[in-house]
Amino acid sequence: MADNAATFDSKEYRRALGTYPTGVTVVTTLAPDGAPVGITVNSFASLSLDPPLVLWALNVRSPKLAAFDAASRFAVNVLRDSQIDLSRRFASRHPNLFDGVETKPGLGGVPLVSGVAAHIQCRAHARHEGGDHVILVGRVERFDFHERTRPLVFRAGRYHVLGAELP
Repeated sequence: MADNAATFDSKEYRRALGTYPTGVTVVTTLAPDGAPVGITVNSFASLSLDPPLVLWALNVRSPKLAAFDAASRFAVNVLRDSQIDLSRRFASRHPNLFDGVETKPGLGGVPLVSGVAAHIQCRAHARHEGGDHVILVGRVERFDFHERTRPLVFRAGRYHVLGAELP
């Protein structure tokens, strides 16, 4: 693609990015008033093994940014293939996102969504500006996972289930 901003097609760029499959997570924390906060995120990635760091990105216009900026901890809940409804719920503007969602308290009381493929509990480590997003880095303090669980995958604007393993 040309460097000229006038010829850059944002819609086509988004479609190109959509060819890369990602996992689907719900990142949770507690607001300063103690209320649970959660949002669906597919920008989650491992950053470092030593020290153990992960990252994810949040739109600068998100009404949830203030809560995550103020939080000292957050949890990444990796969704399993049967949890499309949870993904859609936490991506919505539903006023009571946690109503009817089974959770348990993690480190610092951060809600952990029950029945997910993995929980990755983090202490806030760094924050970086990234264009129209903020990149949040967490230092992993605790994790658990269910190895035989198939994760929820997102590609080209649709949910997918992983197929057979290749040799």
